[in-house]
Amino acid sequence: MPRKHAERLETEKEPVPTSRQNGSDGGVVVKLGTWLDNVRKRAAKLAGQRLAGLDQLGMRW
Repeated sequence: MPRKHAERLETEKEPVPTSRQNGSDGGVVVKLGTWLDNVRKRAAKLAGQRLAGLDQLGMRW
C-alpha cells in the first residue's frame, strides 16, 4: 500500500472537532498508508501482544 493511501470512513456519531481529518459530514479520513509505514518502521518497539495481533491479521512486514 502506498504511503499516501487514505481511506474515508463514515461515522454515525457527531464528529469530534479535534483533528483536521474529521469531515463536517460525519466522516473521517484515515491515513492508512502512513500508519502502516510507521508501524513497520517501529516494529522492534511494539509490544509482543500487538505484534501477534498484527500477524494474525496477515501483516506483511
